[in-house]
Amino acid sequence: MEGIGGDGASAAATPVNQWWQYLSMLYQFYLDKSTPHTVYRWIGTVVLAAIYVLRVYYVQGFFIVCYGLGIYLLNLLIGFLSPLVDPELEPSDGPMLPTKGSDEFKPFIRRLPEFKFWYSFTKAFCIAFVMTFFSIFDVPVFWPTLLCYWIVLFVLTMRRQLAHMIKYRYVPFNIGKQTYGGKRTFASSSGTRAD
Repeated sequence: MEGIGGDGASAAATPVNQWWQYLSMLYQFYLDKSTPHTVYRWIGTVVLAAIYVLRVYYVQGFFIVCYGLGIYLLNLLIGFLSPLVDPELEPSDGPMLPTKGSDEFKPFIRRLPEFKFWYSFTKAFCIAFVMTFFSIFDVPVFWPTLLCYWIVLFVLTMRRQLAHMIKYRYVPFNIGKQTYGGKRTFASSSGTRAD
């Protein structure tokens, strides 16, 4: 008697749940494998963005979707360029940015790590691309006005971000390990190897 009411629905849902769990594990597996391949991930994203731009150009619409996408990408960029702990708002005992030349060097820790930035960036383009297939999102607007609004917003936001970077003396980009010349021998400076 107990198995009649509840087991039928759960038995039918079990293959669907197993299939969904398998797909999510497979998706996470490939996402994890792509983590160290930064250049290839970004190349794929640029290709996806180019396809989206061509789609918008071809249909000559969905400018409000582009504006929303631009605002979201600007928000992601600000998170990518900002430190994890803003020295202006909350002083912390953990790693902080040096504020004086005599302070000890502390590494720059982003508020939005590169992988999450890339993932959100790519996901936003995928969602915007799918939205271009539904006419409900094709709101008629005068696109030059939206473009001007976005440019003004971008300039004001980046100016504020650059002022913050200058004030607290941090560079959010990892240029790489600094190398030093060391001692040079006469043979190495003349172009021949001294082994």
